[in-house]
Amino acid sequence: MFGLGVSFFWPIAILFLVVILASAVRILFEYERGVVFRLGRFSCVKGPGLKFIIPLVDRMFKVSMRTIAMDVPPQDVITRDNVSVKVNAVLYFRVVHPDKALIEVEEYLYATSQLAQTSLRSILGQVELDDLLSKRDKINQNLQEILDRQTDPWGVKISNVEIKHVDLPIEMQRAMARQAEAERERRSKIIHAEGEFQASTNLAKAAKQITAEPGALQLRFLQTLTEIASEKNSTILFPLPIELMKPFMDRQKQPED
Repeated sequence: MFGLGVSFFWPIAILFLVVILASAVRILFEYERGVVFRLGRFSCVKGPGLKFIIPLVDRMFKVSMRTIAMDVPPQDVITRDNVSVKVNAVLYFRVVHPDKALIEVEEYLYATSQLAQTSLRSILGQVELDDLLSKRDKINQNLQEILDRQTDPWGVKISNVEIKHVDLPIEMQRAMARQAEAERERRSKIIHAEGEFQASTNLAKAAKQITAEPGALQLRFLQTLTEIASEKNSTILFPLPIELMKPFMDRQKQPED
């Protein structure tokens, strides 16, 4: 009986030793850090590679150091000019102090998401709709600075915040479409008026030039006749300038020698 007990003891002891050694070995990837707690107290932060801890005494938590892209769900926002819109965004952040991310806040991913949602509603409620649509870069930077300042005690770094989509009510979309159409019509009228003004100015200059040179009017008249004749018209009606007949009239008025 004693020999049988000894034969069972050694396999169990070896198995127990293997389990202890396995629990003492940890492998961390390059993007991971291991936060070690010894008897419930923070001990150290271990880097990537093969690491050893004291079984039954130490406990290690792995924290990813990679940048995380998190979608901020659509939020109902009332802008400063009392327009109700629905806005969603994307948040880019990463953990820079893994010990703080575990000690200072419970579930830093959830806490960061909730903070982003509340900050999005708060900041966008202070801007007008036109600024929300035209000054997104400034609003994104403002959101990034506010979130980064609030998550800094958690060891989380907010690298970027981007507003993805602004969903406007149907009535507001129609009003903006009418406003854009009116703006395009206004610009069209202004461009047309400027063109008319430039054309009239050039015509006035041409008239002065022709008045200064009487022969220029006759040349222009003959050029117009040439252009009309090139169109193969069967009948051509054109006015006869009095200046063209003036030399003949002056000649008739001269007394005969």
